[in-house]
Amino acid sequence: MLLRLDKTDTRPLHEQVAAAIRRAVAEGECRPGDRLPSARDLSATLDINVNTVLRGLRELRDEGLLEFRRGRGISVAEGAPARSGLQIKVRELIAEASRLGYSRTDLIDMIRGTTT
Repeated sequence: MLLRLDKTDTRPLHEQVAAAIRRAVAEGECRPGDRLPSARDLSATLDINVNTVLRGLRELRDEGLLEFRRGRGISVAEGAPARSGLQIKVRELIAEASRLGYSRTDLIDMIRGTTT
């Protein structure tokens, strides 16, 4: 898995790490059951702090995209490609809504169908 971060991107680095892995899963570069490099190896490769990498990895674990297993490392969870693709679309929708002046609450109301 080859990850690259854009140091000129204004998003926090941990979000960039999560987005890069999310994209790799969605595009099939990483498949369910595949092991990821250790956080230490990723931090060395990306030239960022290991805690920043861990924060991004935890975010993906909380989304259900990664599994952390003691002694076995970090692997891509079953069903992750579908969830990953959907997460990317949700983030794009939130960004577009924000660009158009809608809050997350407005967006949630639209999804629920309570706003026309």
